[in-house]
Amino acid sequence: MADPQPPPGSGSPPPISKPLPARKPRNPLWRMMGIPNLKLKLPSRNWLIFLSVTGSFTAAVLYDRHAKKKVQQKWCSLVSHLADEPLAVTAMPRRVTIFLSAPPGDGLSPAREHFREYVKPLLVAAAIDWEVIEGRKEGDVQRGLAEKLRLARRRSGEGDQVVLANDEREAERVAGAESKRQRGIREYDGVRGDIILGRHTWKEYVRGLHEGWLGPVDPTWSSPSEPASLDPVVTEFAPSEPTTQEPQSSGPGETNSPHPTNPPDPPSSTDSSKPNPDTLPFISPSQYPSAPTPPSIPPSFDPSTPISFPHVLGFLNTPTRLYRFLTRRYLADAIGRQVTSIVIAPGVQRWDYRLLDDGRSPSESSGGELAEAAGLDAIRTALEHEEEDWRKDVRKRDKDQEGQERVWLDDIALDPRITSRMTRFAALPNGEVERLEKTE
Repeated sequence: MADPQPPPGSGSPPPISKPLPARKPRNPLWRMMGIPNLKLKLPSRNWLIFLSVTGSFTAAVLYDRHAKKKVQQKWCSLVSHLADEPLAVTAMPRRVTIFLSAPPGDGLSPAREHFREYVKPLLVAAAIDWEVIEGRKEGDVQRGLAEKLRLARRRSGEGDQVVLANDEREAERVAGAESKRQRGIREYDGVRGDIILGRHTWKEYVRGLHEGWLGPVDPTWSSPSEPASLDPVVTEFAPSEPTTQEPQSSGPGETNSPHPTNPPDPPSSTDSSKPNPDTLPFISPSQYPSAPTPPSIPPSFDPSTPISFPHVLGFLNTPTRLYRFLTRRYLADAIGRQVTSIVIAPGVQRWDYRLLDDGRSPSESSGGELAEAAGLDAIRTALEHEEEDWRKDVRKRDKDQEGQERVWLDDIALDPRITSRMTRFAALPNGEVERLEKTE
């Protein structure tokens, strides 16, 4: 049975549907490529902010990496011709010494990464060998360099030769040197050089030079800071006269005896309140003037170049760290110029060499007094701005360290016999850089 028709006028008329708008024709090119018809529109405000920030930071990082790589390739190409020079089969290549130490408040990994990222590529490009003296804590580089210099002095006949004869490593070195001599292998006889990373390592390097050359070859512990009680104190008891008087009992199971049954234990040499003999310097800075000049000291030392090592820690220093992270290309360019001057070695000059406004050297204009003052000032203030980045707890001396030497905190003490022999590589002029770029 069909539903009855509603009477007319009893209800509202059915709604009239509007015609749908005509769909936009699909791009035939997209249709043939299988790409759907996408509706393109701008993202929301929040997405625009997010994409702008992340995109700008990513672009800055990528550009800095590209520019840094390009700068390092430029400096590597300037020294790569040294690797193509022929080397005799019986000749050893040039070797430089790298001094690096853990930055204050951090471990050794940042120092190693700094060397591998900025210094090592140029040494590899120039086919230069290197040896590394590392320090994990304050004073390690100083002791390592001082011990190396004392060993060289022992080989020259100074000090106790019995210590040198009983050294197994020295015996291996002598055997290796004799084997090279028999095969006709000769060592490199040119300019070597020392590369020091960071202000803290530079302070230890200068202190180690003074200790190694001015200090005694054998430990004497004659410095005022070294107490005579470092050795274990053993109390000796002199035998008393025999007596026939029996000891009086002072209690059940106790007797009075002129000799103690158990003498007091000697104090341990590892007491934290006393300095460790292995870390004590052989000479203090106050003893420099009275120290004799060793007969084996050379007229000049190997050139030394301090390399910048910016390193800052702390959450509040995040803007500084972020800026340095995005501008590594400038650091790579500055370090590349320094390492290139070490590799090419255009010349070696004393630290007191500084031209005046009239073009004359200080030694010619003021009898050497200004030259000496300028040299001492250059050694003391090398990379001094890096101390501002050190943590506050590192720059503050603890109460139990009063009177003890702190190489990183103390001022650099200099002796004219050492500073007059310190040299550095001459800076690479811009004209030399342009000439090398044209020859490539």
